[in-house]
Amino acid sequence: METLIHTDRLSIGPLLSTDTTFISELVNSKGWLQFIGDRKVHSSEDAAAYIEKINDNPHVTYWVARLKDTGAAAGVITFIKREYLEHHDIGFAFLPVFAGKGYAYEAAKAVLLKTISEAQHSHILATTKAANSSSIKLLGKLGLKFEKEIEVEGEKLLLYSSATDKLVVH
Repeated sequence: METLIHTDRLSIGPLLSTDTTFISELVNSKGWLQFIGDRKVHSSEDAAAYIEKINDNPHVTYWVARLKDTGAAAGVITFIKREYLEHHDIGFAFLPVFAGKGYAYEAAKAVLLKTISEAQHSHILATTKAANSSSIKLLGKLGLKFEKEIEVEGEKLLLYSSATDKLVVH
């Protein structure tokens, strides 16, 4: 099991098979459906299969950010090597009740700093839809810069990037 990452307010660790209720709620939240897409998770069995698929894929890592004081799962930070991208892509999604409180930044920053310290990646990428202004703002705060627009399966995405040795997290 991966080492937990601790911040002032969060414990960040691997996605667990017991996270079915959390994952079901997250992937069916308005923001996820609007900006990431329908994962067709409509039961605890669907959520268990979704988690198993993620955890069985060596190109995908999901960290769950949990509140230190309650242990409640607030959101995920993802690190994925996608076929259409040269380098790994960082992503984030948080339950609506935890939005706007700085948790996504706190968790993503901690994961980025851990990734940089391990020196396994020369670049970090991120993609988002142009309408996702919250994501775009957070990517800038994390030190990623807009590179170009790309098209994936007929959908236009904005690609952000940074060399890890040049990444300046604000």
